[in-house]
Amino acid sequence: MKTYQALTAIALSALALPALAQLTPVGTWKSVDEKTGQPKSQIVIEDQGGVLQGRVQQLLRPGADPKALCVECKDALKDQPMVGLPIIQGAKKAADKDVWEGGKILDPENGKFYTLRLTPIDGGQKLEVRGSIGPFGRTQTWVRVQ
Repeated sequence: MKTYQALTAIALSALALPALAQLTPVGTWKSVDEKTGQPKSQIVIEDQGGVLQGRVQQLLRPGADPKALCVECKDALKDQPMVGLPIIQGAKKAADKDVWEGGKILDPENGKFYTLRLTPIDGGQKLEVRGSIGPFGRTQTWVRVQ
């Protein structure tokens, strides 16, 4: 019986480790429209030497044109394809907190960049994405894609 209990404990520990390893914004996320509750896009966030970068991997809205361009974007991003568009740049992990900040996030719908804060929640299964200008901003909750 003790062998069974030991094996059960080992198996449960092995299942818990991936959950702990997920307490990071790195991964693939589904953004959700706050008004409709429908998925908008799939975003991939990568760690490049301690700095997070994110790009649109796929458009998920029903009827979305996979060849759509960022017509509201400015400068080098103007008229670039939405799929592959870099929307997160420069976020770094805050000291002693599971928060990434100091970067920028692009809202492709208006072409504006906002100050960024990323906070994994629900054991890393969701991500609070806060974009702000000064004291004004909004927070979206993205869902991790398994």
